[in-house]
Amino acid sequence: MLKTGKLDSRLLEEIVFKNIKFKRPEVITRPGIGEDCAVVDFGSYECVLSTDPITAAVGEIGKLAVHISCNDIASNGIEPLGILLAIMLPEGTAEEQAEIIMKQAGEVSEELGVEIIGGHTEITSAVVRPVIVSTAIGRGEKWASQHTENMKPGDYILITKQAGMEGTGIIAGDFGKELTGILTEDEFQAAKEMLNQVSVVKEGVIAGKIGTAGMHDITEGGVLGSVWEMCNIAKTGAEVWIEQIPVSDITKKICGHFGINYLRLISSGSMMIMVNPEVKDQMLDTLRNAGIPVACIGKICEQEAGIRMVTGDEKVVIEPPASDELYKVISRGSLKRKNDIDFMP
Repeated sequence: MLKTGKLDSRLLEEIVFKNIKFKRPEVITRPGIGEDCAVVDFGSYECVLSTDPITAAVGEIGKLAVHISCNDIASNGIEPLGILLAIMLPEGTAEEQAEIIMKQAGEVSEELGVEIIGGHTEITSAVVRPVIVSTAIGRGEKWASQHTENMKPGDYILITKQAGMEGTGIIAGDFGKELTGILTEDEFQAAKEMLNQVSVVKEGVIAGKIGTAGMHDITEGGVLGSVWEMCNIAKTGAEVWIEQIPVSDITKKICGHFGINYLRLISSGSMMIMVNPEVKDQMLDTLRNAGIPVACIGKICEQEAGIRMVTGDEKVVIEPPASDELYKVISRGSLKRKNDIDFMP
């Protein structure tokens, strides 16, 4: 039986990719493990597209649906311009609940300068809680997109902000009662507010202008999963310096309570940026001057060296990403799955 969460790399290869056989010459970037976007040749321009579902969040689902796909476009160094939303709601959903979702989506899209250009809405017995599938579109000049296959040994691994932000915000918002006594009231509010920091559009566009060796929005599988996926695309190894990975003490508290690993926790809001040594300092300085926290957490190695995390003198192999740690929390059955879900922040 398949596990909850996105299909792992083996299943993607054996079930999904092998059955995609027809190819058009206009397609520049095709489906692949760790690829955030498709890129299509439109003459003097490239059309960059990405689609993602929101299935593991409730309270901020309208907001996250816009951010997640727009972040993918930004991981190519391209500014998103439009988004389509397919919204499926369970039977018994009230008009007010549907309006909250659309209000969230509308406000975030306006903040990002992205137009909601279409989609679909439906009440269906096929879902027991809201599900949104979003598709974002961006346009860039020909060959402007950043590509992970450009990574090579000697490049540095940077991440913006901190690990586990989206997972922290979702857990705090949907499992607040379980965190009573674990977090102070101020910490609880700070955890929920992490969902206000999940956009990486700003840093993606900035980094794209400087030039990268590839970027990846850190979503399911967390920091370690993103490193593995990028190395898999570029056929390289990596060393990840665990002690250099920025993470909030609040995230550590939440993950400790639920027994999950914050390095494998969904981390939208943090962009992984691979940079050549020649532009490393420029990238760090430019992002920090723009008010975006950024840290250097590792280095790309030859493929033969493997993909490893380093703590002190210990080096441990990073395994391929499996189901995100967030689903371990959801599987406890604590998340409300009935039709009277509280959509309010």
